[in-house]
Amino acid sequence: MRKSREETEATRRRIVATAGRLLQERGLDGIGVAELMAAAGLTHGAFYAHFPSREALLAEACAASLTRSASHWRRIAEQAPRGKALDAILDAYLSIRHRDTPGTGCAVPALAGDVPRHPDVRRGYTEGVEGLVAVLAELLPGRSAAVRRRRALALLAALAGALALSRAVDDPALSAEILAGVRQQAQADRRA
Repeated sequence: MRKSREETEATRRRIVATAGRLLQERGLDGIGVAELMAAAGLTHGAFYAHFPSREALLAEACAASLTRSASHWRRIAEQAPRGKALDAILDAYLSIRHRDTPGTGCAVPALAGDVPRHPDVRRGYTEGVEGLVAVLAELLPGRSAAVRRRRALALLAALAGALALSRAVDDPALSAEILAGVRQQAQADRRA
């Protein structure tokens, strides 16, 4: 029985979402096609009906994860009280919950170390980073778009670095201190 276009697209979205979660948890080299398809509830053979290669799926999953992160930040900003959008993003991003859920969190820190070894993935990662920078630049003060962009780039680097470090250390107190320290510094820098 042939699947409808809608069913085929829903299956593809499920594969991409599953891949995004697993890639963020295990890295770009941490999962094979057979394991991914099993996690998505599909057979290994169904993979090539949706993607020409593993690298193509990695690229799409990475891009989709980062697009999801930018959309999440926009939702947080829209729901925050007036003037508190950036604080709300900082609180959500630099949280213990985000630290402890890499599979559903931001792909920037989760994949930064792997992406340079996967040229096909870099374009989507770069576009995703640009999307996150754009959200931050809209929320940061500055005399010009160039100043806001520079500040947004620095803030994104600080956020991603803090999250990566907080996940890497084995001392829970130090991990929490990293998140809190970067949050406090980012809030102070924004007001300066």
